[in-house]
Amino acid sequence: MKINKNLVLVGMMGAGKSVIGQLLARKLKFEHLDIDKIVENKTRMKISEIFKEKGENYFRNLEEKNTLKILKKNNCVISLGGGGFLNEIIRKEIQKSSISIWLNWDHKTLINRIRKSKKKRPIVLNLNDNKLKNLMVNRSKTYAKADYNIKCENTDKKELVKKIIKIYENL
Repeated sequence: MKINKNLVLVGMMGAGKSVIGQLLARKLKFEHLDIDKIVENKTRMKISEIFKEKGENYFRNLEEKNTLKILKKNNCVISLGGGGFLNEIIRKEIQKSSISIWLNWDHKTLINRIRKSKKKRPIVLNLNDNKLKNLMVNRSKTYAKADYNIKCENTDKKELVKKIIKIYENL
C-alpha cells in the first residue's frame, strides 16, 4: 500500500539513522535524504566546523530551514541529525506529514559507538560518559514522541530495515 508519507528516522547520534536510512530507501525505492549531509553540502563545511566557526544556533537554523523544505516531499526516507527532532517546529511538521521512527539503543551501546566513531560530534566532544548518558536520557523523552519506537539492541541492520518496512506497509 502506498501512503505517500515520508519515513523519518530519529534518535541519538550514532544510532545508525544514516546507514539504516540508505538501506531503507533502497528497499522501498525511495529517495534518501540525510539532513546533516545536506547542511554540510550547502555550507561546504563539516558539522563540527559549523559549530566551531558559526555556532550551534547558526547550525540549528540551517537544520530547521532545510528539514522543513524536505518534509514537503513525498516518499522519502529522511535521516535527521540527533538534535533535529528536539526542534518543536520540525517535530510538529513531522507529526503532520510523516511517519517517525525512533532508533532506540541502550545507552552503553550508543556511548561505545560514539566514542569509536571517527566522526567529530560537537555536542559530545567534551562530555564524559556520565554527562553523555544524561544527554541521552533527556533527549529520549522527546524521541519517545516518535510514532514508533524500534528497540535496536541485538538486531542487525537487515532486521531493523525489515521491521521498519513492516510498520510502513501495515499503515
